[in-house]
Amino acid sequence: MEDGSSARAPKSGKGTQPSDYAGAIYGSLLAASVVAGTSPGQEPAPVVQLIVLLLATGVVFWLAHVYAAVLGERSADGLLSLNKYRASARREWPIVQAAVPPAAAAGVGALLGLSDAGAAWLALAVAVGSQLGWALYVAAKAGATRRGMAVSGLVYLVLGLVIVALKALLSH
Repeated sequence: MEDGSSARAPKSGKGTQPSDYAGAIYGSLLAASVVAGTSPGQEPAPVVQLIVLLLATGVVFWLAHVYAAVLGERSADGLLSLNKYRASARREWPIVQAAVPPAAAAGVGALLGLSDAGAAWLALAVAVGSQLGWALYVAAKAGATRRGMAVSGLVYLVLGLVIVALKALLSH
């Protein structure tokens, strides 16, 4: 994410660093993986556990990305500062944000009376949909042609469907 190859756009607010949309795509993929990983065999994770795992995993990976980015910057210029941590934390925050929609979907599913498995499938659908949505949004922001957007969407849809297939295989 730090190599300049990811799509970047200004974040709202004065003087803030650009937002790294790769974090949102990565976070959505991570959330989908968490949902798939919590459904081994015949017993999916209870909804509350799934929500906690989604949010906690997002936070832990966010902290890991912040720490790695700051250490990488330090190795480049030899300086370490609180400002670098803050800037990196803001830049990587979409990783955490990406966990919220699937967690909310799981909670809403439970409130609507879905089983734990049904709520997990809903959370997975939201995570994969978010991943696809972010990929298309970033491609459009980068000025991709329709064909480029279709390819980008297809790549991330295939990644999401691989996770869905793994969940289906692990659930039965």
